[in-house]
Amino acid sequence: MSQLGPHNSAPESNIEIQPFWDATAEGKLLLKKCNGCGKIHYYPRTICPFCFSDDTVWIEASGKGTIYSYSVIRRVEVPYVMAYVTLEEGPTMMTNIIDCDMDSVRIDMPVTVSFVDTGEGNALPMFTPAA
Repeated sequence: MSQLGPHNSAPESNIEIQPFWDATAEGKLLLKKCNGCGKIHYYPRTICPFCFSDDTVWIEASGKGTIYSYSVIRRVEVPYVMAYVTLEEGPTMMTNIIDCDMDSVRIDMPVTVSFVDTGEGNALPMFTPAA
């Protein structure tokens, strides 16, 4: 796992999404899949945002995706890349691109998940350029 940076803090959790955060500590990215309509969604929640069914289950994501959009934030003490990454499974999530040359980040760039340890028993899913 990568180390926690100055702009990252441990997330707040609740019983509904605790399995998501527990999985991040094990280096796994979980998504929710609806058994009603078959769609996969992120952010993880019990109620499907597409059909409003509460028949949802956790699935493990591949951890692969592509950059949909991004912005390099430079007017801060420690510059960083904020991005929307479209996962191989379909959902798009807001995240950070880490361990890269910020000037080389591009739309449609393949990325893989990397977990940044919060020091509080879980990790933040972020992405690095795919090898």
